[in-house]
Amino acid sequence: MLPPEKEAPARPRRLLLAWLALAAAVILLDQFSKAAILRHYALGESTVVTSFFNIVRAHNTGAAFSFLAGHDGWQRWFFVALAVVVSGVIVWLLRRHAQNKGFCLALSLILGGAIGNVIDRLVHGYVIDFLDFHWAFLSPVFYGGHYPAFNVADAAITVGAVLLILFEFLRPRS
Repeated sequence: MLPPEKEAPARPRRLLLAWLALAAAVILLDQFSKAAILRHYALGESTVVTSFFNIVRAHNTGAAFSFLAGHDGWQRWFFVALAVVVSGVIVWLLRRHAQNKGFCLALSLILGGAIGNVIDRLVHGYVIDFLDFHWAFLSPVFYGGHYPAFNVADAAITVGAVLLILFEFLRPRS
């Protein structure tokens, strides 16, 4: 058996691999769900699921809330480059802080979501969105009461960002 000081690096490495596996699970869930939408829905086609939720096929060439969607295509490569840089920083942070479970959980969700949407941008030139929530009381605020359509990657990014903020507020101060 190796001395304890020689065994120490294996634990953070295993933790890093676990966080990367979580990000990979998000990517797989995201890509499988998008493939199902592409297979079964035409662009703009939707299915009413409940009084407040539809499944719809939408394409987003922009970012959140279709930010920059109306431009002539340069934004695709900008968002890909941004996601690659952010993903690199996140992997570095996961490696440095692998034992901080809350922080790494949040970062892994963000990483998986970012890569899931980058895959769409590289393969299709747009992000496939399909989750459409709507409420009548939101009509004045959002597009006729519809929250902008989103996908599993977007949901993972949002949950990860909320967790980052929450864990920062809950972090003990010294």
